[in-house]
Amino acid sequence: MEITQALKDTENSLRDFIAVVLLKTFGESWLDKCGVSGDRVETWKERKNVEEKRQQSGVVEERLIYYADFYDLKTILKKHWSGEFSEALGDWKTMEVWLNELEQLRDPDAHRRELLPHQKHLILGISGEIRTRLVRYRSKQETSEDYYPRIESARDSLGNIYTFGSPGYVNTNICLHIGDVVEFIVTASDPLGADLQYSLSVLLEGIKVWQDSNVLPLIIEKKHVRKKCEVMLSVRSHREYHATGDFDDTVFFVYEVLPPRV
Repeated sequence: MEITQALKDTENSLRDFIAVVLLKTFGESWLDKCGVSGDRVETWKERKNVEEKRQQSGVVEERLIYYADFYDLKTILKKHWSGEFSEALGDWKTMEVWLNELEQLRDPDAHRRELLPHQKHLILGISGEIRTRLVRYRSKQETSEDYYPRIESARDSLGNIYTFGSPGYVNTNICLHIGDVVEFIVTASDPLGADLQYSLSVLLEGIKVWQDSNVLPLIIEKKHVRKKCEVMLSVRSHREYHATGDFDDTVFFVYEVLPPRV
């Protein structure tokens, strides 16, 4: 796995898990009780505003937790460690050491300074362990099996997002046209640490092609014209057995595809 992506996926997995747990605990006002100061939350809002101005024609992440620094995430986890965070991630002292290592190694990577081979392996090892622990915990919340991969998050290039804990059927309320291109990014992890395959298919077509990349583009064609065009994003391991048929987990994004104007 590419180092920068490993760091990004781990940060985002922690962000998603923090948001799900604290929303369940405190409700919609969880940001006010997350454990960071109001000034820090204001900083997140300022970063989001800057990003909105910079990405006037692009997609902006709406969730404020995605504008938090790495040490903000550590602060939140430590503040609320007893409960689901400790159940999922284990001993705080161990996790604190791991997070400190990732934070220190993250800066050289962010500034494009070459990391030494052992540092790269350390990033991959810690990142993989954190994400695997989260997947195992999530799996145990839904099933006694500790075997099948799970989708942690999925997003399209139009700003629609699925994260673990939210409904797996994302009704985007977006109208598409023939020739439009939508790109999907799926983040998933395997409890056993194995590589995964990803697939994009449109319901009613019956065509599913598997690939190793988690970036999945879709070009809208005439055959997609309908009121409910359901795009299925799937993930599976390379093992013989899967949670459902030939895949282990799936998420749907739904669009309306308009016919061409006569």
